[in-house]
Amino acid sequence: METKDIQKENQIPAQSNQSAGAPRDFKRNSRKPVAGRPARVKPEFDQKIISIRRVTRVVTGGRRFNFSVGIVIGDRKGHVGVGLGKANDTPLAIDKAVRDARKNMIFIKMDKRGSIAHEVDAKYSSSRVHIMKAPGKGILAGSSVRTVLEFAGVKEVSSKIFSRSKNKVNNARAAIKALSKLKK
Repeated sequence: METKDIQKENQIPAQSNQSAGAPRDFKRNSRKPVAGRPARVKPEFDQKIISIRRVTRVVTGGRRFNFSVGIVIGDRKGHVGVGLGKANDTPLAIDKAVRDARKNMIFIKMDKRGSIAHEVDAKYSSSRVHIMKAPGKGILAGSSVRTVLEFAGVKEVSSKIFSRSKNKVNNARAAIKALSKLKK
């Protein structure tokens, strides 16, 4: 009897009649999807990082680091692009590089076997690339030029890098420039 008087005085609500084993009613989160995690959507373009560099700038307080990322994107059906992104964090630099690659995307016209129509060559900065047909041999290319050709969807082609430069981004851009010279 004393406990009831104390509860009334202190305005403490009485215990509910739920048993220990009864399920509780939880409030549904409206922001959460109903059937668990949704299936992961495959991205429109495949992407590959061809170069990632940490660039250092010396300031009064010490060193500041920035990241430079070169990336190739393509759908393996004729669309391909090369982009460069720079930022303080690597993920931000990758996002910027993907946006730049989408902006600089080209379309390559190929025949039924996945080869190009004729030989092409191009120079970008100090990088020189020569791309030619290679029926029945697959992709014969090295470095970032191979990545560009694979993401473009070209199947039977050979290439040669004539530059002494090892700069992968410039070699990839030279390949893009050469492929854009193909006659439609």
